[in-house]
Amino acid sequence: MGWLSDVLKRNSELEWMFDLDLTYETTHRAYLKKMALETCINFIGRTISQSDFRFIENGKRQLNDWHYLFNVRPNTDQSAADFWQDFINKLIHENEVLAILTDSNDLLIADSFTRDEFAVYPDVFRNVTVKDYTFQRSYRMDEVIYITHNNEKLTKFMDGLFNDYADLFSRMMEVSLRNYQIRGTVGMDSTQDLTNENKTKLQAFIDKLFESFRSKSVALVPKLKGFEYNEVASGENNGQSIEELTKLKRSLIDDVANILGIPNALIHGELAEYETSIKAYVKFCISPLLKKIQDELNAKLLTKKEYLSGSKIEAKFVAYSSIFDIAESFDKLVASGGFSRNELRKEAGHEEADDPELDKFVITKNYQSAGAVEGGENK
Repeated sequence: MGWLSDVLKRNSELEWMFDLDLTYETTHRAYLKKMALETCINFIGRTISQSDFRFIENGKRQLNDWHYLFNVRPNTDQSAADFWQDFINKLIHENEVLAILTDSNDLLIADSFTRDEFAVYPDVFRNVTVKDYTFQRSYRMDEVIYITHNNEKLTKFMDGLFNDYADLFSRMMEVSLRNYQIRGTVGMDSTQDLTNENKTKLQAFIDKLFESFRSKSVALVPKLKGFEYNEVASGENNGQSIEELTKLKRSLIDDVANILGIPNALIHGELAEYETSIKAYVKFCISPLLKKIQDELNAKLLTKKEYLSGSKIEAKFVAYSSIFDIAESFDKLVASGGFSRNELRKEAGHEEADDPELDKFVITKNYQSAGAVEGGENK
């Protein structure tokens, strides 16, 4: 800085102009992380919220208090769809989720808690907090619904990934802003030294001048003696465009979607590969999550004896948009004698009918042996 100081001392005009606020500080674009996570996690949460939770006993669905809690109203402040969406969001965001049943039969999702782990005894959850209320009692593991996502490394990976994307996005944004920047030069008569008061007034005038040009379609400014403003063309865009920023954000969402098992075509609403994408999404993303929830509910709400006697809890998700989408496949499975109609009703997400005829296996002549077909030379 020695040579620069000498230059500034020899030229008082440069010395005070060097103090003008001409720098720009890059901010960390945290919204990129929130945008990518919320897009993918909410996509999964909305899917799980459409699931139907069924309590089966002796092969028949039971309509009890748990059915109402899981499918209609878990608590006084949430519907079932909101509850399960919040449940999945917290599970993926924080790698774990805890739900408790209060004395008033409200099923609540804990915002924070302390877990005491034991080797041969059930773990204990203390300081369970929901909103601004902390429960004074402790909950054993067999009294709560507790699920982990097993993705401890996922959070660290995402933090590093988002930092890199934020730096790259900031640099691309800066380039775009410079390419579309309004540029100009200011000339002034500096035969006399400017006091600090005059420098402050001059800086304020330049700021107002720039703001007038930037924010208004028509701007009129006074022409002062000894003061001259000339606008300089910003030049060409050099290939940088808003599309490249959009592609970068899309790439970030794609990386997060791949980690969570969501096909990229599905998250972006592309219909070209919709059928293939939805099958992969249900098989590799939704089904494992539903299996975790289903296993936890069976273990906590049913005894071993009840489960082994045929009682169980099922979490059903209907992957097709209309029953007519599977009509042809349904007919083929029945006509081949491989499944009864009640079995297929269950697989399609509907309850079995009471008609005994639907438990019978039927077959068409097309699937019978050649010798059993009437007609032709064998008639």
